[in-house]
Amino acid sequence: MKISEAAAASGCHLETVRYYERVGLMPAPARVGSGYRAYSEQDVARLRFITRGRALGFSLDDIRSLLRLDDDPQLSCTEVDGVARTHLADVRRRIDTLQRIADELERVITQCSGGVRGQCAILGTLRHPTMASGEPQG
Repeated sequence: MKISEAAAASGCHLETVRYYERVGLMPAPARVGSGYRAYSEQDVARLRFITRGRALGFSLDDIRSLLRLDDDPQLSCTEVDGVARTHLADVRRRIDTLQRIADELERVITQCSGGVRGQCAILGTLRHPTMASGEPQG
């Protein structure tokens, strides 16, 4: 099948398929006489794997590791579990950070009196950040 068909079948954008080939997540496809890339069902399955991994927030390096592990059915699931647990811990850290950001935004928005711009609590917070957000001042 052509790249457009493989992209549609996997739920992956056509340019993303090409990108995955460039970074080595996808093998270089065979070429037909006309020069078009020819994708197999196995390629589409691999694209689905990558797409689902990206949807779950795995990095390309994590997906590369998971693909390597998936390619060898004799390997223990321990390494896969480790990759997933490390990613879950990272997701939870990001959720905590986003919750602190949401709390700070909510605090600042409730302080906004709707007055003149010079007295805007939101703009004032952006000009002079507080440590209430828990984020380092840069």
